[in-house]
Amino acid sequence: MSGDHIGKGVSAAMATTKSAGGKRLRGPNDPDRRNRIARAAIAVIAERGIDALTHRTVAAVAGVPLGSTTYHFASLDDLVAVALDEAAQGSVAQLRAWDERIGPDADLADALADFVLASLAEQREHTIAEYNLYALALQRPYLRPAAAAWDNALAEVFISRTDPLTGRMIATLTCGLLMQAVLTDELPARADIEAMFQRALERRL
Repeated sequence: MSGDHIGKGVSAAMATTKSAGGKRLRGPNDPDRRNRIARAAIAVIAERGIDALTHRTVAAVAGVPLGSTTYHFASLDDLVAVALDEAAQGSVAQLRAWDERIGPDADLADALADFVLASLAEQREHTIAEYNLYALALQRPYLRPAAAAWDNALAEVFISRTDPLTGRMIATLTCGLLMQAVLTDELPARADIEAMFQRALERRL
C-alpha cells in the first residue's frame, strides 16, 4: 500500500501556498489546506516516524500557521484519522492506475512481484508511513473502519481480475508481504514473491 501519491504529497505539503503577490493564501483562497495538512502528516511519519507527529511539526512541513492545524484538527487523533484516510485513498488510486496500466492480459503474478518490489525499494519510506498508520488501528479502535475500508478497496482491484475469494487472498498476501518486508533491510527475492502469487492464482483454477 504505497506509491507516488505520497511523494507528490510531500512536495506539495512542503511548499507554502502563495498568491501572485507572494502572500500566504487563507480561507477560500486556499481550499486544499486541510488535505495538504493531512499529506504533511504522512510526510512527517514517512521521514521521522509516528512519534514525531505534532501539530507544530506538521504545520512547518505543510507551510501553514500552527493555528491552521489546530483549527482543522483539534487533536492528533483527528489528524491521524484523516492521514490514514488520505493514505488509503491515494494507495487505492495508485493501485487502480497500476491495474489499468498493465492491461487485461498481463501476467498477474509477474506484475504483482514488480508492484511489491517497487513499494519496498523506490517507495520504501512511504510504505513504512502507510503501515505505521495502518498498525495504529490495533491500538485505536476509531481507526479500524478506515483500515477495513482500505482492505476492502484493495481487494476489489484484485477481485475484478480474478474472483471474490482469490481477490481477497491476493490482497491479503500483498499486504502481508509488504508489512513483513519493511521490518527488515533486505528485499525478498523477486522469484519468491512471484512464486507465492503464482501459487495463490493457481488455486482458483
